[in-house]
Amino acid sequence: MSKRILLVNGPNLNLLGTREPEVYGHDTLAGIEALVSSVGAELGLEVRAVQSNHEGELVDAIQSAREDCAAILINPAAYTHTSVAIRDALSAVALPVAEVHLSNVHAREEFRHHSFVSPIAAFVIAGAGIQGYEFAVRRLATLIG
Repeated sequence: MSKRILLVNGPNLNLLGTREPEVYGHDTLAGIEALVSSVGAELGLEVRAVQSNHEGELVDAIQSAREDCAAILINPAAYTHTSVAIRDALSAVALPVAEVHLSNVHAREEFRHHSFVSPIAAFVIAGAGIQGYEFAVRRLATLIG
């Protein structure tokens, strides 16, 4: 059986493709999930994807990853800057975490410059658009061997 990664996308990412395309581009969440699954398959990784606008659902998905996943790739979206609960869940499962953002959060509003996830992430990719997800899968594959 191949190794599995959990792909977590936070609030409003279900609107990708139509939401502020000048910031987030025209790619859709379905496109991101397909890309991550394709790259994962190439590298012998299964992918389980979850997106929610609800913090508790994301925490539950993260906690369940400890049972059958080797790593987590997360775009916490707005929860990046606000959720200690998501940070604590990621820390508790003790899996390698990749934090990804489509836009360069450091070139945007000041409140977006702080991440609760970054200090516990194995690495962070911001501003590479959908390609950032591909980079993250490839790096996670290296980390989990």
